[in-house]
Amino acid sequence: MNTLENNIEIKRLWFTDSKICIETLDGQKLDHPLSWFPKLKNASEEEKNDYELSPFGIHWPTLDEDLSFRGFFEFKK
Repeated sequence: MNTLENNIEIKRLWFTDSKICIETLDGQKLDHPLSWFPKLKNASEEEKNDYELSPFGIHWPTLDEDLSFRGFFEFKK
């Protein structure tokens, strides 16, 4: 669990075959296509699951990839 700058708490992060997904502690679920993030799309399961949460976003050290929570939560499909 991780608290965002807007007091949103991340309960979990997971991947499907085609999406990256986030669920907040209050039950809000958001996802975006992996096709938007080529490094993540082409990563192994081990690389995808090697991430760190911060108050600002998600960082994958082995992939040198970062996603901001602000962008993830503010962008609407």
